[in-house]
Amino acid sequence: MTSFLLSRASWHTTRRALKYCLSSSLPIFNNIAISSSNRTLETNPNFINIFIPTLNQFIQSYHCTSLGFKISHENQNPNPLNLKFFREISTLSSSKNNENQENGGSSKEGHQSWIDLYLPRQARPYARLARLDKPIGTWLLTWPCMWSISLAASPGHLPDLKMMALFGCGALLLRGAGCTINDLLDRDIDTKVERTKLRPIASGLLTPFQGLCFLGFQLLLGLGILLQLNNYSRILGASSLLLVFSYPLMKRFTFWPQAYLGLTFNWGALLGWSAVTGSLDLAVVLPLYVAGVFWTLVYDTIYAHQDKEDDLKVGVKSTALRFGDSTKEWITGFGIACISSLALSGVSADLVGWPFYAFLAAASGHLTWQIWTVDLSSRADCNKKFVANKWFGAIIFSGILFGRCWC
Repeated sequence: MTSFLLSRASWHTTRRALKYCLSSSLPIFNNIAISSSNRTLETNPNFINIFIPTLNQFIQSYHCTSLGFKISHENQNPNPLNLKFFREISTLSSSKNNENQENGGSSKEGHQSWIDLYLPRQARPYARLARLDKPIGTWLLTWPCMWSISLAASPGHLPDLKMMALFGCGALLLRGAGCTINDLLDRDIDTKVERTKLRPIASGLLTPFQGLCFLGFQLLLGLGILLQLNNYSRILGASSLLLVFSYPLMKRFTFWPQAYLGLTFNWGALLGWSAVTGSLDLAVVLPLYVAGVFWTLVYDTIYAHQDKEDDLKVGVKSTALRFGDSTKEWITGFGIACISSLALSGVSADLVGWPFYAFLAAASGHLTWQIWTVDLSSRADCNKKFVANKWFGAIIFSGILFGRCWC
């Protein structure tokens, strides 16, 4: 009776283990076709014939211990049927990984972005390397440029549309170049972080040499845009490359990489003004630049909370780890400093009409909503609040635009 009960327990435990393992590899064991994305794989008829006896032998040659369901091997002689059984499973299980690489490395099963739909297969890894499917970074880099260009416009006039188009294209290229640099320098770290392990270089879809070539291509296009600006702006713009290249290293040395990102991402607040006027009015652009840095500290600290567990494992630093449970108090202070600096910049730029300050109040409400409703323990909510910052930038831009036209 004891032997019978142990046999039954072993059978049920092994069946549950096999059901869990096989469910991820084989949808169903019958004579119908198995669909996998765009291909159809016909089931081998002989596979069914060997499955049942092989399963019986597998159950008989293994047993489950009562502690921890640890499986141990009793029969040291390998059975060819068992080996064939697991070769079939391994082949089907790895087919999705191979298809992922063939399709250019789609990051989520079943999820298709415009990159998968419209770009050639060879171009997809490069598009993902530049984060073209995630435009939020480009928006966050673009808005300080647009703020500055609008502030530099003459009272009662619209900002320079050609300059705004140039800076929009430049932001797209510089953001892509920055992501490429980041992935090249962090390729060993990215493989250990759940959110980044499928990035093109970390996953092996692109080699570091291919990444370097793509980086050179993006910087060459960016140089073409920079050369269309005045000489003062060319020097000022080129000097930002030091920040761009060094930012990915900061997380290894300081708990404040988000502050360094703020210095990098908001360089356009200085460059936009100089591109229009040929110089810098520090009374206007310095508070604007500082406001952008504090804004970055808000949204990128929220963003960093997505990776705080992985950051601890791999030994990198962030303000999310530095602030811990006091994060909301810290970013509240950063938000107040951001709004105050924006108000100071507006006063210095002679934005005396009510539209700018009305929009500034709306932006304050938006930032307050972000800070006090974000669930810092939820990756999904942190990402949602991070992405919402494109609307904060748009509100400030609208306030400057209407404030200038009102004068």
